[in-house]
Amino acid sequence: MTEPRPTAYDLSETRPAPNLPGEVVVCDTVEELVERMSSDLLSHSLNCWRAFGDFHMAVSGGSTPQPFYRHLMTDPICRGIPWKKTHLWCVDERRVSFDDQKSNWRMIEEHFGAHSGIPRSQQHPIHALSENVEDEYERTLRSTLEWRERGHDRLDYVLLGVGTDGHTASLFPHSPALREPTRLIRINSGPNVVPPDRVTMTLPLINSARLAAVMITGESKQEIVSRLSANTHATVQDLPIRGVRPIGGTLCWYLDRAAATAVS
Repeated sequence: MTEPRPTAYDLSETRPAPNLPGEVVVCDTVEELVERMSSDLLSHSLNCWRAFGDFHMAVSGGSTPQPFYRHLMTDPICRGIPWKKTHLWCVDERRVSFDDQKSNWRMIEEHFGAHSGIPRSQQHPIHALSENVEDEYERTLRSTLEWRERGHDRLDYVLLGVGTDGHTASLFPHSPALREPTRLIRINSGPNVVPPDRVTMTLPLINSARLAAVMITGESKQEIVSRLSANTHATVQDLPIRGVRPIGGTLCWYLDRAAATAVS
């Protein structure tokens, strides 16, 4: 199966695309960016559906992906995504109820899940307040994916963001879940985790994905993009997003011009 191969765009001779591992897509505006992301998602989802009979995508909360979710629900071209055969997973969740304003699933449901046509039985929120949430969500992941041929039982698409401190999912710098070597789901808590406590996919799960898409927009992200682009010796503990390196998959960065413009 052919993976999507996004083109790396140069902004200009004086403003090259950021030096990031994997594929880099830079668009002038958020609107153009989400169009490109949607086109890539359409192609990738159809490839996976034809190869495996379904499509498994994990999405993130926050404000950054909201224009992308709205575009998926309003662009007629996106009706071609095999929604009826899609399983929707949550990358991370705060340990709050689903009716809490801080709930990632609440935002995902309002902007995306309720309008996508994905069957309810194929939408998988994280029940973050459960005492056994780590085991429960990992068991659901494994049991749902085990129907595929061995070696193909992994997520097809994971959408991530990046915080100004370099965190991704709920993997904050020097936080316990960032050091998880084998488990797929972990509760993340402690002084380095922005409250409330979180439940998150771990790097072993994220790095098993066929395509990890990192969406970064806005001037507020210029500094972290510059740090990531620089040839520094920062570790995964310092900048967790550095730990996203899909094994046997593709890493693609999607940035708008405002985020990609280097700062001094």
